[in-house]
Amino acid sequence: MADDPTTPVDLMRALTRAERLLARRVGAVLTTEGLTVEAWRVLCRLADGQGHPMSEVSTEESLPPGTLTKLVDQLVDQNLVHRRIDPFDRRRIRAYLTPRGRREQERVDALVRAELAGIIDDAALTGQLVDLVARLDPRRQPVRAG
Repeated sequence: MADDPTTPVDLMRALTRAERLLARRVGAVLTTEGLTVEAWRVLCRLADGQGHPMSEVSTEESLPPGTLTKLVDQLVDQNLVHRRIDPFDRRRIRAYLTPRGRREQERVDALVRAELAGIIDDAALTGQLVDLVARLDPRRQPVRAG
């Protein structure tokens, strides 16, 4: 594979490799903390405190609904997440971090950020990735990390 992707397949390979390498580095940190990459991503999704419908979390984190349900069940058992009926649509269930879950998410996020220092701190690189996502999915409004 060329260092500078020039074909669609080169680009896909480069992005796939980058995702795998990133997941491996993050996964090594998370394993020592008793979390999976998927669990950490769910905790991070819920960290805004807004509560998110399970269907949204499933879509945004690319987890099949059944897999997400089992994962959230485990996070509930660990007192990291709780579920509530959506007050505006009683057919929907929203997931929230518990106070313990918030503390754990913040603590583990700091460990992951330390592991990735120099990568996530590169504004040009992260900006290019955000822009690429926006180009690939024009319905999404990119949110730049600040």
